[in-house]
Amino acid sequence: MKFRRVLGMVAVATVAVSLSACAASAADTDTDRADGAFPVTIEHAFGETTIKAKPQRVATVAWANHEVPLALGIVPVGMSKATWGDDDGDGVLPWVEDRLAELGAETPVLFDETDGIDFEAVADTQPDVILAAYSGITQEEYDTLSKIAPVVAYPEIAWGTSYEDMIRLNSAALGLAGQGDALIADLQAQVNAALAAQPALADATVLFAYIDPNDLSQIGFYTSHDTRPGFLESLGMPAPAMVEQESAGTDGFYVTVSAEQADQFADVDVFVTYGEADGALIAAMQADPLLSQIPAIAEGRIAILENSTPLAASANPSPLSIGWGIDEYFALLAGALTPAG
Repeated sequence: MKFRRVLGMVAVATVAVSLSACAASAADTDTDRADGAFPVTIEHAFGETTIKAKPQRVATVAWANHEVPLALGIVPVGMSKATWGDDDGDGVLPWVEDRLAELGAETPVLFDETDGIDFEAVADTQPDVILAAYSGITQEEYDTLSKIAPVVAYPEIAWGTSYEDMIRLNSAALGLAGQGDALIADLQAQVNAALAAQPALADATVLFAYIDPNDLSQIGFYTSHDTRPGFLESLGMPAPAMVEQESAGTDGFYVTVSAEQADQFADVDVFVTYGEADGALIAAMQADPLLSQIPAIAEGRIAILENSTPLAASANPSPLSIGWGIDEYFALLAGALTPAG
């Protein structure tokens, strides 16, 4: 994967559009009409897309967009190949495998996006619509895809669409807006129940970071625009002051600061980062003279999402991953609040 998906699924990340803003956009267009009624017009970052008739052949690009039609009982003709978090190397994440099995469906054509969108492969599936509500496609990529079929792009900022807005936009394009709303309500209930089972997390300040084990001189972390911290904040969990500060000054999903600013992270309750499960990264951070100034690191309040595992991938919530891993994910975060020893 390219760096735009930064280190360990960095790709999965940023649209600072509020749910209310997205809902307003839907109301201003035709996405609020009754299920099955077409044409449907959807506004997005590159203008608007009109889908004249109910799509019969659905293709998706970028991370997780295929999970919306699958959750609603529609098998895409083609979808993005998973290249991070895949536990068995087949290009399909486990929660997607489970859903395909439930539907009695074969794996769709997989688009390898390691070097960018494979436009020829997408065109070969002859789609009626291309879903990309959660993506970072460029204007040029949007224009090229639009020559193949109508494209649903992200609302405003690349890689920041919440799972709720991804469902709203993609389901509307399928003529299933009502079913999309019901799916959102069900997922929110699952999330709320999982969070209620970990009451210590309710007011916890979580920093979602990336520390390069080969370069401890920098602290990389995700802004509120990214869907990982954005998801936690949407549940009422406070953002660290440093995240609030940096998020206010950028629409990017990831920033890096010098480790010399370690004292700016004193309010972090849980330090979340990607790494290996052998404890080497934690030991290195605690031995570092700068990083060890962060209380959460010094005291071991660190949650490691093991590199390229399904659980690490599920930290970026999506329609099918929530039911698969939300309990384990919240348990991991809560466990870091009271480190052993």
